[in-house]
Amino acid sequence: MRLSLLEYNKMTYDNNDTICAISTPPGVGGIAVARVSGPKAIEIVNSLWRGRPLTEADTHTAHLGTITDSIGRPLDHAVSTVYRSPRSFTGEDVVEISVHGSRFVQRELLDTLTHAGARLAEPGEFTRRAFTSGRMDLAEAEAVADVIASNSRAAHRIAMSQMRGDYSRRLSSLRDRLIDLSALLELELDFSEEEVEFASRKHLLQIAGDIHSEVTRLHRSFASGAAIKDGIPVAIVGATNAGKSSLLNALIGDERAIVSDIHGTTRDTIEETLEIGDYMFRFIDTAGLRDTTDTIERIGIDRSHQAIARARIVILVTDSTLPADSTLYTRISDCMRTKDTAPAHLIVALNKTDLTTPTSQTQYEENPQVSVVKISALTGYGIETLRQTLHDIALRENGNADEGILVTNARHAQALSMAAASSARILTAMTDGLPGDLIAQDVRETIHHLSEITGTISTTDILTTIFSRFCIGK
Repeated sequence: MRLSLLEYNKMTYDNNDTICAISTPPGVGGIAVARVSGPKAIEIVNSLWRGRPLTEADTHTAHLGTITDSIGRPLDHAVSTVYRSPRSFTGEDVVEISVHGSRFVQRELLDTLTHAGARLAEPGEFTRRAFTSGRMDLAEAEAVADVIASNSRAAHRIAMSQMRGDYSRRLSSLRDRLIDLSALLELELDFSEEEVEFASRKHLLQIAGDIHSEVTRLHRSFASGAAIKDGIPVAIVGATNAGKSSLLNALIGDERAIVSDIHGTTRDTIEETLEIGDYMFRFIDTAGLRDTTDTIERIGIDRSHQAIARARIVILVTDSTLPADSTLYTRISDCMRTKDTAPAHLIVALNKTDLTTPTSQTQYEENPQVSVVKISALTGYGIETLRQTLHDIALRENGNADEGILVTNARHAQALSMAAASSARILTAMTDGLPGDLIAQDVRETIHHLSEITGTISTTDILTTIFSRFCIGK
């Protein structure tokens, strides 16, 4: 079942209600902010207000006064900021009440607002109202949650770009070009018996090719976008006793992993995150790669292989006092090639350079596809260089994204995958000279998949699921 915004709004929620919630994080703080939105927002807050009447206040103005409880007793000094429809986040009348961050004050304030006629908001209901009132599309609404959850400058930059509508405008441009393509195909059908050419097949093929290339690029950007959003996965791998756990501890500056001379100490993967420059990295310390008959250790080694396959960057830690192990290098390279996305970057960390008898490992240093860093996990030598190498790789892979547009949402990636498939069929049909009516079906399907991302076409289940993941007060 496909619904318009108005139909979805009427069937699922009653926007005649006035809703309220605490929008600041739970707990005690200097300030807590309660947000009230709906047709009676100003009237309800004004009934509890002692100060200049809020019903007379201009939009986007803040006022100092006293908020009272449900029986008229002063509750707290407060600042109320008034936003009048439609110039507000939700598109409705909104009042934001800033009070002291006492749990008691927050609880009493919500209780007083509900007694006065508001109801408690559901998760994501403020953003959902912004979406249904047309203040933002669905992709922009989802970006609000990404801004809140962003854990690095790069993730925040992408989320802000999406919330500003950069991503949505790109999709809208693609959708408009598809509609133009559909119109030209329809005209071709209407005048098929006359000698009128609105656009040559060569021109139509060029348009379709450009659209397919852009949709495909956006879909492929999901691997990088998701890595930035969730933390770029970095697998620390190597033979037993090469110093993997010591390296993890040195990178994060904490004794997170157990270090021992006993082979096979690390039996499972250990994950830690670290922000380096603009990017968040998710380091995965893995079990040492070797042949073993120990059942538990073998499970750990299998998980090491899985970590390599999932990683965007692989750090191969080697003992520089020993000859290079070409078998191990081949084993890791094979795991990296099993990725469905672009291959991971490989860094070889030549460890134990503090010892006086390093062995030449020129096979790594002479490989242009490999970054080599000499380190000592024990003394800290080279660790800062390794951090900089990680940041440089992340910057090369993600810093030059076309106008900063990277896909970070799995729902969007799925829709783009379907759009890429249907746009590929458009190209094939045009190349094969198929009739316009058959091509038009794939054009409409591509438009449909792109429209699902921005919410131009949505289902009730999709919308409900998306907004239920938001925090209360947002």
